[in-house]
Amino acid sequence: MAVIVEEQVPETPAAARTARVAVVRTRPDRVIDDYARVMDLAGYRNTLSPGADTLIKLNLSWTKYFPSCSSQPWQVDGVVAKMLGDGYARERLLPVENKTVVTDPRKGCRNNRWEKVLERHGLTFTPLPEVEWQVFRFRSPLLKLNAIFPDGIEIPKMYVGRQVLHLPTVKTHGHAVMTGAVKNAFGGLLKEVRHYAHKYMHEVLVDLLYMQRELHPAVFTVMDGTVAGDGAGPRTMIPRIKNLILASSDSVAIDTVASRLMGFDPQTIPFLRMAHERGLGVGNLKDIELVGDDVSNENFGFTTKRSLVIWGDQLIRRGFLRPLERVLLHSPLVVWAPMASNLYHDYMWYPTIGRARIRDFMQTEWGSLFERY
Repeated sequence: MAVIVEEQVPETPAAARTARVAVVRTRPDRVIDDYARVMDLAGYRNTLSPGADTLIKLNLSWTKYFPSCSSQPWQVDGVVAKMLGDGYARERLLPVENKTVVTDPRKGCRNNRWEKVLERHGLTFTPLPEVEWQVFRFRSPLLKLNAIFPDGIEIPKMYVGRQVLHLPTVKTHGHAVMTGAVKNAFGGLLKEVRHYAHKYMHEVLVDLLYMQRELHPAVFTVMDGTVAGDGAGPRTMIPRIKNLILASSDSVAIDTVASRLMGFDPQTIPFLRMAHERGLGVGNLKDIELVGDDVSNENFGFTTKRSLVIWGDQLIRRGFLRPLERVLLHSPLVVWAPMASNLYHDYMWYPTIGRARIRDFMQTEWGSLFERY
């Protein structure tokens, strides 16, 4: 039986109407030092207290390794090394990640080379399915999640009152246009049945910002764009070498900058626009202070596409198959969906198209760095 906890919402000031986002150009031979630089430029020590526990929320979009898909090992390495070097206590750094119906966090930790990095720094990875979850009664004006989960929203108990550091990558997403800091909370604050929220993805992403405001005394993001994902994200993408890393204490602002770098107009992405309008972060580029290296002329020219799996999911949730949604996705028959996803991704796409793209990536300097991990 889940424990039901109702917390008082702390009084917080209205969201600042300006934000700082640091962007740094990097290369494999200096990326660890550049992670330290981008974190300092973004003022991470002014946001994350060294005297408090810090959840390091990793990003696992695939149990297998695919470039730009999940947190990169040098991203984890650079961030953890910087924090330990700045005096953050090892026992207060808590790397975590959740599962989905198609991912395994422990295997993903090994395949994405996080495990050895964390062990070398003396940290222990915690899969969120193995911790206690509880129903948390949020008092914020959530847009959709209360209706999606009428019996209550379950979250990891360890999330309550702890600050969080997100480690997403720069990539496209077939449900959300792009994914970054805001979407990274999706994998931690919702259980594996979070695919129920795909139908209302943009509203749910706004809900996650409200939820984090109640749960965490501080939120910070360090985003990897050394290898960015173009096309049918968040898995079946084309890896593009972009040699950039970003950091900010404003999840909306860093996603706004990342989306602009990818070539999108941030205000046409619904969750960024809605979050800005509600004061949950800064989604207007003119109100964002960019520090670090000049990226004013960067435009990756990315295009968001839908994988076969996301196309089918949207066909059922919002297309002509909508009358079958409850039977296909909200009944015991739903087991067909993860089986179909695994069949397509792991046994059809990955060994063919994916393998060729990985082979090309491994010929690059970043591929060589991955091999060294």
